[in-house]
Amino acid sequence: MDDLYREIIIERYKEPLFRGTLEPNDITFQDENPLCGDNIRIDLRVDENKIITEAAFSGHGCAISQASADLLIENIIGKSLDTVKQMTKEDVLDMLGIELGPVRLKCALLSLKVLKGGIYGLGSQEYHEIDGE
Repeated sequence: MDDLYREIIIERYKEPLFRGTLEPNDITFQDENPLCGDNIRIDLRVDENKIITEAAFSGHGCAISQASADLLIENIIGKSLDTVKQMTKEDVLDMLGIELGPVRLKCALLSLKVLKGGIYGLGSQEYHEIDGE
């Protein structure tokens, strides 16, 4: 089963479905993993009901960080901001479907950190609580 998930990760890394930028956007945020240099930006368009109607990611990094971002974007389109705020690291790890060590875990979760940073706003107290700071 791990082989199937590894193939999905490689496929999403090589040919992501949601790579790009949205201009204009309603929410954008970018961050990096200083340990490995992975960098992700996520752009969102949100309708008047706070539903994500379009989303895209850009950046560079390892296969896990980029595949994770692509899978996350696919899973949030059509969901409300409140629903997305409830997403956890387990949700992202389930999307990837493989066991990860501590170093790779940070790669996999960078996109969730960026997504929530954009939704909550970098300076807000809620964001810092999510990030563990």
